[in-house]
Amino acid sequence: MTAETSSEAPFWKVKTLEEMDASEWESLCDGCGRCCLIKLEDEDTGAYYGTDVACQLFDAKTCRCSDYENRDKTVSDCVRLTPTAVRELGWLPPTCAYRLVADGKELMWWHPLVSGRAETVEEAGVSIRGRVFAKEDEIATEDLPERIRRWPLQWPKGARSQKSNFATVLKDMLKRRF
Repeated sequence: MTAETSSEAPFWKVKTLEEMDASEWESLCDGCGRCCLIKLEDEDTGAYYGTDVACQLFDAKTCRCSDYENRDKTVSDCVRLTPTAVRELGWLPPTCAYRLVADGKELMWWHPLVSGRAETVEEAGVSIRGRVFAKEDEIATEDLPERIRRWPLQWPKGARSQKSNFATVLKDMLKRRF
């Protein structure tokens, strides 16, 4: 049973980010990996651009940090998400559960807390699994602008509507069978 199907309202609907305990806070992360991608900021305009280059600690198999507890010791510019940071960071993807909850919006159908399955993040096209070109320590800094991509900071096509995603998943399943 997921939190969405229990008789009590799920914690993210009744608590602010500040009121969540550590376990609740961590469970908001859907494991998409988008925050682990390198972002570039235009100093003149303040605009952010996402790349398909991941942090050196990104684990492509799990779509998670390979050294989460010590990440800021290895990666000096790693940003720890806090309620304040979530509200101030302009580069968080629009799909980020922390951002959605902070803005008073619903978690999406594919979020593991709603769906009850971690795989729905990938099925909805939100996960960066298989989309990372390189890790930041494998590419020259001056080459990062060539790796700018629109998708890291946008809503994936199938992520908003469960119906449209179902059609995509069904088509993929049929292609594999025939």
